[in-house]
Amino acid sequence: MTEIRKTGLLFGSFNPIHLGHLMIANYMYEFSDLEELWFVVSPHNPLKERASLLPDHHRLEMVNLAIGADNRFRSCDIEFKLPKPSYTIDTLTYLHEKYPGREFILISGTDIFPTFHKWKNWEMLLEFYKFYVYPRPGTQEHELTKHPSVKVFDAPMVEISSSFIREAIRQGHNVSHFVPEKVWNYIAEMHFYKS
Repeated sequence: MTEIRKTGLLFGSFNPIHLGHLMIANYMYEFSDLEELWFVVSPHNPLKERASLLPDHHRLEMVNLAIGADNRFRSCDIEFKLPKPSYTIDTLTYLHEKYPGREFILISGTDIFPTFHKWKNWEMLLEFYKFYVYPRPGTQEHELTKHPSVKVFDAPMVEISSSFIREAIRQGHNVSHFVPEKVWNYIAEMHFYKS
């Protein structure tokens, strides 16, 4: 019988991917029982504005540049091929069918909980999947953190955000140490987020 591989899924727009994303991924891999971690690049979050979202292939390329040769991680573009807007439950159903040898675990911040009831089939997500959760600055204690499917980790709080990086670049600031070097070079070369 094939051993089930525990695979963490970190969903995001990654617009752009930054060191905070990599720190969380690093922490979750090293301090949990995950055997691999996938960065799932989302085409468009139904609960977020679409403005200033770079085309899918550029955000995927930046994730690949950030991961490099680190074999603990991989990028996943599965949501590019699914109907838009993408819903987590649909993505997981598809991944479960495509990769039956894996147990998929969602990685998220505590900031998802206040609006979690707006997610499509959110009760089903909690029933069939585990959540590995890291603390986010400014979020309050929520009853869902005590749910049996939810495990909260004492990960360091990271306050870097993609929106901060985009706005800083738009204002002409050098924030090269907030993103991996290859990602920064790609952003500069392509003149992203300038306007």
